[in-house]
Amino acid sequence: MIALGIESTAHTFGAGIFDGKRILAEVRSVYRPEKGWGIVPLEAAKHHRQVCQEVVDKTLSQAGLKLSDIDLLAFSRGPGLPLCLQAGYEWVRKQKPEKIGVNHCIAHLEIARWLTGFSDPVCVYVSGANTQIVSWVSGKYRVFGETQDIGIGNALDKFGREAGLSFPAGPEIEKLAKKGKWVELPYTVKGMDLSFSGILSQAKRLLGKERLENLCFSLQEVFFAMVTEVAERALAHLGKNQLILTGGVSANLRLQEMLETMCRERGARFAACPRQYAGDNGAMIALTGFLMKKAGLKSPIKPRPAERTDEPPWPEKVFKYKK
Repeated sequence: MIALGIESTAHTFGAGIFDGKRILAEVRSVYRPEKGWGIVPLEAAKHHRQVCQEVVDKTLSQAGLKLSDIDLLAFSRGPGLPLCLQAGYEWVRKQKPEKIGVNHCIAHLEIARWLTGFSDPVCVYVSGANTQIVSWVSGKYRVFGETQDIGIGNALDKFGREAGLSFPAGPEIEKLAKKGKWVELPYTVKGMDLSFSGILSQAKRLLGKERLENLCFSLQEVFFAMVTEVAERALAHLGKNQLILTGGVSANLRLQEMLETMCRERGARFAACPRQYAGDNGAMIALTGFLMKKAGLKSPIKPRPAERTDEPPWPEKVFKYKK
């Protein structure tokens, strides 16, 4: 069986192909606002409609296949921006192959598991809109801690906007942080949950009063220490000894270092999803759709913008898939 995956939850329209053994192809096109900051959903959806056929054609060409060779058409059904999801779904529903809807967040977790070879990890999922500590327990992925306001990636981008940094701001903040020193900022962990907005507000208030390098350093240290604390608690609570980092923010080397140090000190294994597949991409949708179909798992064939990571059932026969 050959699966073609379509990703269109936010700024990225991507396509990828998976055949059960390897990723055959992966192509993406990223919407970037012409003015201002952040995603303008109407413009992002317009971008997706304009590039969708070109992206799919390039993906098929990269794999040496035609659309008629595709057995399963998987698409990201949510969570995501409704207009962006609809743009991807409009292309998908016109095509002939059998279709299956995939939870975008679970796809991030599954491709990270498949690429790292970790069988039963705690997953740290950090992206623009999402910050969650997730693990599989008793037939589904369950969230053991998450942001109560904004995602860690969005928080970094909001700070970068105020500081005049380019978008996305994460890589520039990481670079500047290497030259910085500690500035006192709040630290907000509420049980197993996290809150970034108050810390962000204080960092923005200090712009112009403290060196930018110091604020970047301190913002990273606080944000990442919070994530590391909750991740360690989840490992201890679940009695697991594997930790995976995935999502767009997982490319940050300081975050990787903090999580790896924590894991080493408690005798756990750590791995980060390879950068090529850590952000939004069609390959993760193809892979996850393949697993679902192979296990006979049914799925809504329509967008579900508000669907959570812990909502879909994820039976053992899906989760225990081996390469």
